[in-house]
Amino acid sequence: MEWSFLPAEALTAALRAGEVTSVELTDEAIARIERDDKVINAVCVPDFDRARAAARRADEARAGGEDRPLLGVPVTVKESYNVAGLPTTWGMPQYANHLPVEDAVAVSRLKAAGAVILGKTNVPFMLQDWQSFNEIYGTTNNPWDHDRTSGGSSGGSAAALASGFGALSIGSDLAGSLRNPAHFCGVYAHKPTFGLVATRGMVPPPAPALPVDGDLAVCGPMARTARDLALLLDVMAGPDPLTRGVAYDVTLPPARHQRLSDFRVLVLDEHPFIPTGSAVRAGVNRVADALVDGGARVERHSPLLPDLAEAATLYAQLLCSNQGARIPAEAYERLRIRAAGLSADDQGLDAARLRGMVFSHRDWIEADFRRELHRRGWRELFAEFDAVVCPITSVPAFPHDHNSDRGERRIDIDGVEYPYLDQSVWAGVATMPGLPATAIPAGRSCEGLPVGVQLIGPMFEDRTPLRLAELLEQRIGGFQAPK
Repeated sequence: MEWSFLPAEALTAALRAGEVTSVELTDEAIARIERDDKVINAVCVPDFDRARAAARRADEARAGGEDRPLLGVPVTVKESYNVAGLPTTWGMPQYANHLPVEDAVAVSRLKAAGAVILGKTNVPFMLQDWQSFNEIYGTTNNPWDHDRTSGGSSGGSAAALASGFGALSIGSDLAGSLRNPAHFCGVYAHKPTFGLVATRGMVPPPAPALPVDGDLAVCGPMARTARDLALLLDVMAGPDPLTRGVAYDVTLPPARHQRLSDFRVLVLDEHPFIPTGSAVRAGVNRVADALVDGGARVERHSPLLPDLAEAATLYAQLLCSNQGARIPAEAYERLRIRAAGLSADDQGLDAARLRGMVFSHRDWIEADFRRELHRRGWRELFAEFDAVVCPITSVPAFPHDHNSDRGERRIDIDGVEYPYLDQSVWAGVATMPGLPATAIPAGRSCEGLPVGVQLIGPMFEDRTPLRLAELLEQRIGGFQAPK
């Protein structure tokens, strides 16, 4: 039997029943990587010797009566996570030999759950792209079309899952970096509520692994089924044991509903800053039709929805303020002068990004207050709805574009070019207020490329969009292996 594309849940059941061993699963996964990854280039840092040793230990533990959530299940880890003894570079050539000595919290939780780590997956330079390529490890190709991007920044993880290289992976998300590659590669991902998963050890070199949560960014699970997402989130979730974990534990509330007919869903397919391509719109509509057919209450408009244009502008400012805080003083001063020259009437996304790059602390506090107003608006909306369905980005996977100036890049939306950076607005709908969002497959484009949508849920009610994802998977299907 071939095990490579089965869900982690099925592999765990087979391991418990004695139908297969972890060594057999691991050897099969390694053989598939060695055979197929030459053209995909997803697993950039193999760790096969230690994986085989971990698989042997898992089999011995199971023989001794142990049973942990992921005992013996082969997985991968995004390159940006610290794994003791493996390089963490974030695609930066100057740190090609940076070897952390301690695992990231999420990695330590994977290991404690019994997972077998096959290796690390490729990322873009500094994780700052919706493509995964860098000078150290090269380019990760989309398993559905090698001339196209696998997404980013968790593109290596999504490509690995789509190719059968392990049952699960972990990634991170600041500008759609879990959801975007899931959409491009036809797999599942979950951006948790901000702060739900400890991020220590998911840090650029050579920075120390401190127990702090950077604004907006989260760590989260990737899988080939919705139930596997929930399984992996349970392993990852919880406060950092060095800080809040001293006093607090996590108990997520159950999903609001178990039946599709009980869900109240707001469906969105239009954004004021960028069009939605026909392929993505069709995916949104396919999900909406499945909801209606399942008896869910579906609305297309609501006066309770926070203003999407204001949200996108605020997201751009907060996102870029992170980047601006870390640039050299001379570059910062040049940007400050440019920002001061902007017209007060210029409220576009480029202007928002530039202003955010030079935010003062006063500016950031004011923006953070406006974010809280948006969070209040979302709480009011989620008193009337259980989830929001919307695009992850406007188009399916696009051809590789390695122009070093991202400001010069363009994306083609139904034959019309738009600024490359503007495709972040849909990701920001959930990221800016810190809401959970589950990326699910929603069909194929006319070119045969995967199309996904995101299900946004109430803060800290992550099980609600995850349950909705599971119910939709039963109705419209889920992951399909590339042909």
